[in-house]
Amino acid sequence: MLWSLIRILAFVAIVTALTYGAVMLSDMPGQALLTFGGVEVPLSLLELAFVLLALAVLVWIGLKLLGLLMAVLHFLNGDETAISRYFTRNRERRGYQALSEGMMALASGEGHLALAKAAKAERFLDRPELTTILTAQAAEMAGDRKKAEETYKRLLQDDKTRFVGVLGILKQRLADGDTDTALKLAEKAFALKPRHAETQDILLQLQAGQGDWKGARATLTAKQRSGHLPKDVHKRRDAILALSEAQEVFAEGATIEAREAAIAANKQSPDLVPAAVLAAQAYIENGKPKNAARLLAKAWAAQPHPDLAAAFARIAPEETPQERLKRFTALTKQQPVHPETRMLLAELNLAAEDFPAARRALGDLAESDPTTRSLTLMAAIERGTGADDAAVRGFLAKAVTAPHGPQWICESCQHIHADWAPTCENCGGLDTLAWKQAPRSPLATPTGAEMLPLIIGSTQEPDDPTATDAPIDSEVIEAEPEK
Repeated sequence: MLWSLIRILAFVAIVTALTYGAVMLSDMPGQALLTFGGVEVPLSLLELAFVLLALAVLVWIGLKLLGLLMAVLHFLNGDETAISRYFTRNRERRGYQALSEGMMALASGEGHLALAKAAKAERFLDRPELTTILTAQAAEMAGDRKKAEETYKRLLQDDKTRFVGVLGILKQRLADGDTDTALKLAEKAFALKPRHAETQDILLQLQAGQGDWKGARATLTAKQRSGHLPKDVHKRRDAILALSEAQEVFAEGATIEAREAAIAANKQSPDLVPAAVLAAQAYIENGKPKNAARLLAKAWAAQPHPDLAAAFARIAPEETPQERLKRFTALTKQQPVHPETRMLLAELNLAAEDFPAARRALGDLAESDPTTRSLTLMAAIERGTGADDAAVRGFLAKAVTAPHGPQWICESCQHIHADWAPTCENCGGLDTLAWKQAPRSPLATPTGAEMLPLIIGSTQEPDDPTATDAPIDSEVIEAEPEK
């Protein structure tokens, strides 16, 4: 409001001053004589002032026209001028508008429209790091893989866009299933940007898929250092990779290295069942059964698992069922109400032919949590206590259609695995397998309807690692002595 009042007052003051000046000039005596081509033109002072003002305006317009003419000449000569800058700004405006429309089309899934807008933006803009990336992504969305690959290869020529080009070609190779080339590209992308989370994940998955456990551990460490992985998760996954490395060393027969790798894997993650089993095997081979027993007991306290019981049995393969029942107290006293502990204790008593104790150990598990294994155990107990064939067959019939119980399930794709593995054989996910109840499936696990070797023994040599995997069937149950 005040500024508007000031402007009005200033305008009034200027008009007043001009009017006063004009009146003063008109009242002053005398005149000016202007001679032009022999013609004399008398002018008053006021008229002379207007003539001088008009002359100044004409000179100013002439100078502007001359400047415009010089600018046109420079423009035609290719020099940078105001005219060239005007056209440049106009082209940039149209180019950025096309780029914006292309990005919107890309976000809305209109690949062909995005490709057309990218081509238009490329004509108007000299920004290949923007337009080429848009062209590549639009070509992929439109299904033109050839054009997308050609565009990604163009990005490789510029240091600023080389990483995007490598990543784009990498994803194409992954889609084609060319894991060997994809691994090399992932290593190149990782070298360009070692802190890029997606590149770390891709490289880690490819390394684990091809069994490069040492390289995978290095990538996992880089992922943790860059802040993309919590410390506890890194510790567990590093233990998984160390375990996988140790398993390969065991397979190669390098005894000392195998023992060290297995024990190191277990120390990193004591609750990892396969690591505990492998480390226990290393201790047994090294003549340290007490260390193996202590390690397995600690793992059982964290998560009871039939593989731990089988490994515990291998510590003393020659013992009698009664000796085994006594020695297994180190496991069965921990988590006594856990279904795995109850079934293990029932199996041990069955092996010792103490059928009432086996029934007490199993309790109501066959009713509260019926699985193939618990129902098979109940059938064996019924046969051992002298029940009629109908009762035994009843439990066996239920066991056929009962759930298998906990199995190794991939938490990403729900694929069921017969054995633990560091990566899912279906989706390739690292550290996605969990021991949990699975949906009904025809796939049986090694412990589904079987009894551990620690119960019934085996005709195989104790050194044979498969000596603990003798399945129980109806003929075995028939052979149980009646009491």
